Amino acid sequence: MRRTSFQAMGCPIAGALEYVGDWWTLLIVRDALDGFTRFDEFEHNLGIAPNMLTRRLRALVESGLLERRRYSQSPPRYEYLITDKGRDLSPVIVALYAWGRKHAGTDAPSVVLTDRDTGDEIVPSLMDQRSGRPLSTVNLTFLAGPGADPFMRERLDPELRKARRRRVDNGDSGQGT
Repeated sequence: MRRTSFQAMGCPIAGALEYVGDWWTLLIVRDALDGFTRFDEFEHNLGIAPNMLTRRLRALVESGLLERRRYSQSPPRYEYLITDKGRDLSPVIVALYAWGRKHAGTDAPSVVLTDRDTGDEIVPSLMDQRSGRPLSTVNLTFLAGPGADPFMRERLDPELRKARRRRVDNGDSGQGT
């Protein structure tokens, strides 16, 4: 079954899902970030079917997140190396780790994020690079950017959002009768 493409939405989140829109992708990237490079390592670590792994690795190579390189001539064997583009997903992986640790984990986690040099546990957080302020849903909002189409501008306009809510609160769904 073909999935819907989000490319035309013009949203960076939707665009990112074109690359990482299934769980296998992020798990393969996680393993590649941890230094695993070979088909049998991914297969063993993930318990993924070989045909599914082949498809996912091919897609990751085509999207530029992994590089496929031959390491054995006879028989021909390949390894999959994380690219700079793939490495740029590490904050996403770390953010998912932090969320999963908080909301989907246990008191005794089987995985702990640590500093490679010191071995100390890391407690990740997001912050704004310009101000150094921590990010939270309290101080974040998405607004239309310079490349937004009319639909996106309307969808993200704070005044229009308030007006829509007032209409709904007053019993007018805006759907017509």
